[in-house]
Amino acid sequence: MNTNTLIPSLDLNDFLSSEPERKHGFVEAIGKAYEEIGFVALSGHFLDTDLVAKLYDNVRDFFELPLETKLNYEIEGIGGQRGFTSFGKEHAQGRTVGDLKEFWHFGQLLHDDSDYKGVYPENVRVEELPQFNEVGNKAYKLLEKTGVYVLRALALYVGLEEHYFDAYVEEGNSILRPIHYPPIKEAPKEAVRAASHSDINLITLLMGAQGRGLQVQNRQGEWIDAIAKDDELMINVGDMLSRHTNNKLKSTIHQVVNPEKEDWGQARYSIPFFMHPISEMKLNCLDNCVDDNHPKQFDDISAGEFLEQRLKEIGMKG
Repeated sequence: MNTNTLIPSLDLNDFLSSEPERKHGFVEAIGKAYEEIGFVALSGHFLDTDLVAKLYDNVRDFFELPLETKLNYEIEGIGGQRGFTSFGKEHAQGRTVGDLKEFWHFGQLLHDDSDYKGVYPENVRVEELPQFNEVGNKAYKLLEKTGVYVLRALALYVGLEEHYFDAYVEEGNSILRPIHYPPIKEAPKEAVRAASHSDINLITLLMGAQGRGLQVQNRQGEWIDAIAKDDELMINVGDMLSRHTNNKLKSTIHQVVNPEKEDWGQARYSIPFFMHPISEMKLNCLDNCVDDNHPKQFDDISAGEFLEQRLKEIGMKG
């Protein structure tokens, strides 16, 4: 089995530096990584260790609640976009077997005068855990802030103005998803914790990739273990950004495999932040990513249309 040596580790402080050489080096390194493998491990982000510890404590407390309590927070008719989604309900695109996971969704925090009030579902408050929503919302905003700077670097890499993505993600339909993979009690017939898939969104910022489980498929079709250090987020390109850049920045297939049998009794937690733009954003292939050697690969579509299409494909909407 390969290790994660092919997944570069980068420091966001290089991009934030006042030294042009450091900033340029970060832009080139992250762009090259997303052309070649689609994943990077990032330190220097805005999350602090105390907040991360509090978030995990609250997430564990929520998933340890009785099932009948958790089901009170499963909201029908919104494709699982807020609140609780019960075990096995979501599956990868092209599969019918549900993944071995349950999860929660925090969504965008909107001002009262936002145009998206009433468009995005309201966040769901957990009454049994007073700090759950507060801590989740803080983590949401700091992951969003980190993602903005990653997108600024990628904008420069593909020849756009640095702040090109800012207006699209400021009130974007982003999702923070704490995931619980329960202990495995019997041999799964076909199911895995998360079957091979690519993400829907622009970029994903993943907390909780410090142990074995997450694997990335390289360009040779080999599965590589993606293991971050304690202070790193694992960040990958999603299908929306891949489409928009005409596959210059590549959305990479990845999975969460089941542990070895001796570790079946251990639960796994991970917390990805799926960074989405506003629904009106056009994902049409950028002109400067299309030429004779790189013909246009994707039809024109908006982010909202693409999201609806993919939610149906993964079983979250009828």
